Amino acid sequence: MTHSVVTWNINSVRLRLPMVLDFLAQYQPDVLMLQEIKCTDDQFPRNAFIEAGYPYMAVHGQKGYHGVAIVSKFPLTDVSRRVFCEIEESRHVSALVDLGHGPFTLHNFYIPAGGDEPDPEINPKFKHKLGFLDELKTWFAEPVFQRGHLIAGDFNIAPHENDVWSHKQLLKVVSHTPIETEALDAILNGGHGWTDLVRKHVPHDTKIYSWWSYRGKDWEASNRGRRLDHIWSTADVAERSVGAEIIKPARGWTEKPSDHVPVIARFVRP
Repeated sequence: MTHSVVTWNINSVRLRLPMVLDFLAQYQPDVLMLQEIKCTDDQFPRNAFIEAGYPYMAVHGQKGYHGVAIVSKFPLTDVSRRVFCEIEESRHVSALVDLGHGPFTLHNFYIPAGGDEPDPEINPKFKHKLGFLDELKTWFAEPVFQRGHLIAGDFNIAPHENDVWSHKQLLKVVSHTPIETEALDAILNGGHGWTDLVRKHVPHDTKIYSWWSYRGKDWEASNRGRRLDHIWSTADVAERSVGAEIIKPARGWTEKPSDHVPVIARFVRP
């Protein structure tokens, strides 16, 4: 028996609610972490998730933009929200959950995309992104993050060569520039033993993506993707990790899908 945690940038939870409910019915994850819900807390479709078997929710919404939420089959406690760079945007929510092998803390992140120009001197959005990553590095250096944590979400960074369709062509494109990828690697390898749960099970020499642009005429044929969505955990949680999967077909499930697809991490039940 296994249990699973999923991250998915849904790009409007109300617009794509039928797609989300179909996914939950088919895959039955224990926890679903959503980004870009694009609604306020009171607009979040709680009743639909309750009816689907996910009665526990932690929501940090925002009108029309951003917003993150955790929905769960298991109780969520100690819900917390953090603001980064003193910019009042809904980009983080956390909660304590116990899936049957002891409690651990889930963190759901929507890291800023960073705009189009990878220069913090002329692009405030890129400056915000780098500042967000700096704050994450400092926060994650605290002793509490040594064990019992899982972090996931749309990090808006494809860190390695085989996380993008063309390493050389994207080196100057926001999401794969060296300053971003090095900053993310510095967090991952910062001394607390974070594990990239997808790459634990999928070798680095295998190309994998979780996002395909809306701009592509035929996303599947061109396959110009990037792996922007991630699930990491501390070493004690990673020890129970038994698989990971990116649900690529979800990019074409409807006429108007999200440009991101679900990423699943699976864990052995005790």
